[in-house]
Amino acid sequence: MSRRLSARDYRKDAVTLARYLLGKLLCRKTGRKILKLRITETEAYYGEEDTACHAHKGKTDRTAIMYEDGGHAYIYLCYGVHWLLNVVSGKKNFPEAVLIRGIEGFNGPGKLTKELLIDKSLNKENLAESGRLWIEDDKKRPAFTETKRIGIGYASEKDKNRLWRFTVDV
Repeated sequence: MSRRLSARDYRKDAVTLARYLLGKLLCRKTGRKILKLRITETEAYYGEEDTACHAHKGKTDRTAIMYEDGGHAYIYLCYGVHWLLNVVSGKKNFPEAVLIRGIEGFNGPGKLTKELLIDKSLNKENLAESGRLWIEDDKKRPAFTETKRIGIGYASEKDKNRLWRFTVDV
């Protein structure tokens, strides 16, 4: 039996939440169909001081959702091609989020959003209440590896070297 994550579950800091989400079920309802696929890879982005974080340069129309309470979806277009899904974490007024990088069967943030039909229409969705997109916990606690985040060549050396990418061990 699994349970939907509550608003309180998302109030963890991004690094803690990124680890916590591993093994959880990302759920997407489209029409009458509900897909539930296990999260296998995450990355944490933490605050304006993190030069890899979209909120590094402050609050904008795009990043405003990151300043809300944890538990909202932050979805943006990457390279004009792929929608990427982030889970806002922590408390209001501190920007942080977890990028969902992989789910079982789909090893890439763009592949998983394409498979689950996740796009801008789900941006700002409240994951604790939504009937279209949510996360469930069925008590699976997989072993995982911590590595450097990828695709952040623009970040400072300190931020490039943070071990804030988490991947389920196969």
